[in-house]
Amino acid sequence: MLCGCAGSSGVAVTAITPPGAARAYIPLHKSTHLGMDQDVGAGVAIAPGIAVTNGHNRNLLDPRRVIGESAGYDLLFFHTADFSPPLESVAPAAGMAVTAYGQGAGNDLRRARGVVRQIVPAPGGTAYFTFSNRKSGAGDAGPGFSGGPVLDAQGRLMGIVFGFKDDEKSRQRLIYAYDMARVRAELSALQKPLATPQN
Repeated sequence: MLCGCAGSSGVAVTAITPPGAARAYIPLHKSTHLGMDQDVGAGVAIAPGIAVTNGHNRNLLDPRRVIGESAGYDLLFFHTADFSPPLESVAPAAGMAVTAYGQGAGNDLRRARGVVRQIVPAPGGTAYFTFSNRKSGAGDAGPGFSGGPVLDAQGRLMGIVFGFKDDEKSRQRLIYAYDMARVRAELSALQKPLATPQN
């Protein structure tokens, strides 16, 4: 069973590189329990005025900003004020080094690095990929990274984090992310106009 992301993990950092990725990153947070706790996650601008996060982050967004939610994947699209050109994207490949970004419990920016381990196919393309840390086999992303970007070594957008799974036996954590082809396919499906009967 996959876990969603809330809380804190990864390494605290002060900035995202490259600058284009920093502009596209959208921190998401909401105070809960009379302001004593916070739910956190992230989003990414993927087209002028359009961003993506996970469906399980819907409570972190003003419902008036929501464009729609994927029927088959944990993806939610919303309006953003960012109208800059979208990040260049690249397909994941096994062995590629990646960097993911998310939010910490104190609203600090967090970073996790790893290597693509597995690419899982779906009809018409890829469903998702997994990554974990090169040395330990355990990903250091997790809570707070939901909806955040996964970048390759050149800062190109590879995917969107949606969960993690800890294996107690092997002591490994795999981080799960949708690749950008899947994200774009789901957005396209939402944007298709409803068929209207012809007279």
